[in-house]
Amino acid sequence: MNEISVLIGGKAGEGIRNAALLTARCLSRYGYEIFTYDDYPSLIRGGHNFSIVRASKKRIGASRRNVDIMVAFNMDTVKKHVWRLRDGMLIYDSDCKELKDYAENSEHRSIGIPFESIVKRVSGIPVMKNTAAIAAFAKIVGIEWGVVEEVIKKFLKRKTEKNVEIAKIAYGSAETAMNIEKLSENPLPVASGNEAIALGAVCAGLDAYYAYPMTPSTSILHYLAANSEEFNIAVVHPENEIAVMLMALGSAYAGAKTMVATSGGGFALMVEGLSLAGQSETPITIVLCQRAGPSTGVPTYTMQSCLDFVIGAGHGDFPRFVVAPGDVDEAFYYTWLAMKIAWKFQIPSIVLSDKNLSEGMYTLHEEKCIIDDIKPKLWDGRGEYRRYKITENGVSPLAFPGGDAIVKATSYEHDEYGITAEEADKVKAMQEKRWRKRAALVEELKRFTGYKEAGSGETAIVTWGSTKGACREVAENLGLKYIQPIILEPLPDMKKAFEGVENSICVELNTSGQLAKLLRCNGYRVDNTVLKYDGRPFEVEELEERIAAIVR
Repeated sequence: MNEISVLIGGKAGEGIRNAALLTARCLSRYGYEIFTYDDYPSLIRGGHNFSIVRASKKRIGASRRNVDIMVAFNMDTVKKHVWRLRDGMLIYDSDCKELKDYAENSEHRSIGIPFESIVKRVSGIPVMKNTAAIAAFAKIVGIEWGVVEEVIKKFLKRKTEKNVEIAKIAYGSAETAMNIEKLSENPLPVASGNEAIALGAVCAGLDAYYAYPMTPSTSILHYLAANSEEFNIAVVHPENEIAVMLMALGSAYAGAKTMVATSGGGFALMVEGLSLAGQSETPITIVLCQRAGPSTGVPTYTMQSCLDFVIGAGHGDFPRFVVAPGDVDEAFYYTWLAMKIAWKFQIPSIVLSDKNLSEGMYTLHEEKCIIDDIKPKLWDGRGEYRRYKITENGVSPLAFPGGDAIVKATSYEHDEYGITAEEADKVKAMQEKRWRKRAALVEELKRFTGYKEAGSGETAIVTWGSTKGACREVAENLGLKYIQPIILEPLPDMKKAFEGVENSICVELNTSGQLAKLLRCNGYRVDNTVLKYDGRPFEVEELEERIAAIVR
């Protein structure tokens, strides 16, 4: 087998996502590349949840339409997803009469394991059915017991021994039906996009993180709070997003490297603070994890519809840095870069993620070594300190309260000392000073990868963010060129990538083709758009069919 896809389904509260994560980690320990997709409604209990775990010998970043194995906790899972199974195998909870009756009359190969009875046998709690399911799946596909035990002990920190006991019984209750190939003795780690974002910020020197919970950014808050002592950072949960932004700016003014994260509605509340950062030249890194809008929209599903908003957010002219990583490796690296750029140029940096990237699990390669440090310009302590000193590149020396300097921060227009000014010549000088940073930023970014390309040919798929995964795979399958801008403001020079391209197809998860508009405004041709806006990401086969129809 070159790959395997597993769908795990049940109702909210049964630990479906956790079962998928542990399944992914078991497969990862056999050396497979991993991608997981989670689908759940905005309900704490009830409703149908499912996750798809895809494991492959090659790098992947998207799910496929069909699955090889379905692990069903209830009949809803079968009813909703049996079309995906085709010639695959059904693993089900044989304590569920509906599932048992279905399996006995089904054409699919079916294996029943009494998940619920196993849990009751050792006086476990109902959610532990997911542990039984993981262990049964592992035995059926030929994963060694030692791998299952190691994964459970490492990642189930509560009632660990009870979970191991349940897993051992379930593992012994199943029979091996296939023998999955072990590819490596040194597997790579698996991480979510949000974990990679958090780690990138920590590596960039994060001191303080502020956030109000908002799906799909919330897991950054949980991850950093759980590891705050190890990372030596302050993690604060204020009362709303306005407070988040202003407290973070206050910390940055005092010299702490800060980051905030939210989704579209929370970012809307932060926009006045964004302009304050622009005027006061306070460095700040903002992570915006996109979901389906507008307003509350579909809060637990994905979309890429905030690009226009982010690039134009805030009143007045001020430079900003915007990146949109497409997988966990890029999430780690470009969050690091965003924080470094924010502090070197004293501007807001914005990392655009989306639900599919933020909550999806990927193999983390960490192949991009961070060796090129970018340092802020600090005051040398000589002479009279001017917080907003006019310089050739627009960047003034930084000093922080508590030292010898009087450090101003103001929302008003001002002179070099930070004293309010309304004279025409001073207003003009400060507007020009701040805007000169953008030209300096463009030069700085030439040292870094602003876009990626692969393949060749007259037809190119152009995309951004997590849609990278499906687009990259489809481009390979159809023999097309692939172009992915990662830095979106200031947009890098991509003329070489577009050389020889006669048909460019822009693929996005929004209704208006926001990247296509940005490209056209910057002189790049976009001949076709392939858009999806139902809250779900592209599956590989779906996108391949739509691209192939255009190419034909």
